[in-house]
Amino acid sequence: MVAKNGDGIFVLLRRHGLDPSQHLQPFLDLNQKNLGQGNSIYAGKTYLLPISGSAVEAVEIKPVEKIASPSPAVLVEPLFGKNYARVEIKDRQLQGAVYYLVAGHSGPDPGAIGKYGSYLLSEDEYAYDVTIRLARRLMEHSATVYMIVQDEDDGIRDENILKMDTDEVSYFGKPIPYDHKQRLRNRVADVNKLYQKHIGAHQRMLSIHIDSRSKGQNIDVFFYHHENSAPGLALAQRIHEVFTSKYNQYQPNRDYFGTVTPRSSLYVIKYSNPPTVFVELGNIKNDKDQRRFVIPNNRQALANWLCDGIIDDFKAGN
Repeated sequence: MVAKNGDGIFVLLRRHGLDPSQHLQPFLDLNQKNLGQGNSIYAGKTYLLPISGSAVEAVEIKPVEKIASPSPAVLVEPLFGKNYARVEIKDRQLQGAVYYLVAGHSGPDPGAIGKYGSYLLSEDEYAYDVTIRLARRLMEHSATVYMIVQDEDDGIRDENILKMDTDEVSYFGKPIPYDHKQRLRNRVADVNKLYQKHIGAHQRMLSIHIDSRSKGQNIDVFFYHHENSAPGLALAQRIHEVFTSKYNQYQPNRDYFGTVTPRSSLYVIKYSNPPTVFVELGNIKNDKDQRRFVIPNNRQALANWLCDGIIDDFKAGN
């Protein structure tokens, strides 16, 4: 767990459901190298937490504000929600890679709205759920992942209808502004600030959205990149190749019409330092596309396929 300003050991333990009377000494034993005078803790440092009932075994809990490099076997990320917080590290396929994930809109801006029976579907909630599922998958393969938009009380959700709210915050915990241009500036500034910490590493950014078109228009997942970014193009193409393959496998009676297109004028593509791919997951107003978002297993499939393409891109060593 990364300590926050004003944290003490008791505060840190209680935040994660640990009784200081039972877990203080195990905590001191695990973290003695990172403690200050009088067993004080330092804001910004990562500390190990003892597992409840054990003074020996520990997991490293990464911050709610950040999703950083995972521990070797199991880590706990509260941002994913209670049912998904424990993340088992499956392999090292993405070790050394850094990803910035931006779910579109959020805060005061729900993005595109679709009607599903008597319910309203908002772009930001469904884009966020796919994005955070992708974050978890990338971490399973040892990537360093930053969720640039965060909602502490949503986590990964398995409901069909995702409740709309406005309590998302920026990566650094700041409220998301009403002004559209300012939101984009803030997100790009957060990404570019973090980018400087990882100069020399394989760094990529994905901005995930859901489109809004006429109700009758069924569209496939498509991708934008900067016209002068060879790495951005390569990442988009490899993800596109995975989607094409998966559609051929699971829907052999139809063609996949998703595209890879340059669109350098998009703010997050134009001004973000890491090579960026802008993903549109479908049309939130179309009945067929809505099933792509409303069914939780389909949202997970989208995250899985994005992850597979990202792995292929990293292995290619662009």
